[in-house]
Amino acid sequence: MVIVEMDYRSVTAPVGIVRFFEIFLSCVTFSLVAHDGVFSGSYGIWCMFSWCFCFILSVLIVLLEFTRLCQKIPISWEDFTSAFAMLATLMVLTASIIYPVEFLKNCSGNNCAFKAAATAMSCLCFIAYAVEVGLTRAKPGEISGFLSTIPGLLKVLEAFVACIIFISINDYTANSGRQWCMAVYCLCFIFALIIIIFTICKIISLFPFSFDKVLTGYNILAVLLYASAAIIWPIFCFDKKFGGPRPPNCNSCSWDGLVVVAVMTYVNLVVFIVDTVYSVRLVFFSSA
Repeated sequence: MVIVEMDYRSVTAPVGIVRFFEIFLSCVTFSLVAHDGVFSGSYGIWCMFSWCFCFILSVLIVLLEFTRLCQKIPISWEDFTSAFAMLATLMVLTASIIYPVEFLKNCSGNNCAFKAAATAMSCLCFIAYAVEVGLTRAKPGEISGFLSTIPGLLKVLEAFVACIIFISINDYTANSGRQWCMAVYCLCFIFALIIIIFTICKIISLFPFSFDKVLTGYNILAVLLYASAAIIWPIFCFDKKFGGPRPPNCNSCSWDGLVVVAVMTYVNLVVFIVDTVYSVRLVFFSSA
């Protein structure tokens, strides 16, 4: 029999108060968008999913911590909440950018007012989640879970950027160059996701080898793979032989998605480089 105990400190602490703001703002945001009824297409669905997903998970986290049931779940709760806060921050940030760009233009009247209000609420929601990341991030010298450290947060960022790449790719079978890049994005995303899941489920401690050294090796490999994609993708998308410049009368056409993928590729390359630097310093210089 599970005995439920109420933990009032979980909802009165700074993190708990911030989570209530997150719940309220995300709820208001997706309610405004749902009332307006305009969120079609992959980008619109992504925005609505982001707000709803963050709302549901935030409510679940608050309830589990308030009832202390989180202590009975066989996962690293600290890693889970840190990873979710980082993921939610990124999801709401992209939704706050994509939604007004895609839906706020060419609007008028009440519909425009609803879209503007939803954008404002989404921006405030992003700030709330960013504050939670700052409150829960591990400080130097603290003993904490991997995902609350900078390398752990970078892993979440890497996986998230890969998701943006996936929703922006319209056709990766056009040529072998795009297929190679897609393989790179999928491989690095899968490994980053495995690391996150293994950390939350406390499986890493069962490995009979040094996790830090394996992580460093993976990061170096990921940098090389993304470097190749950063070179190959623009060539096989924008060169005249394969794609060419932006077609005339292109209004949010598939060509724009190719540009988003190119930009996100360079973003993730930089993130992986930073992650590799942290990993190398941790493995080879921490004991110096």
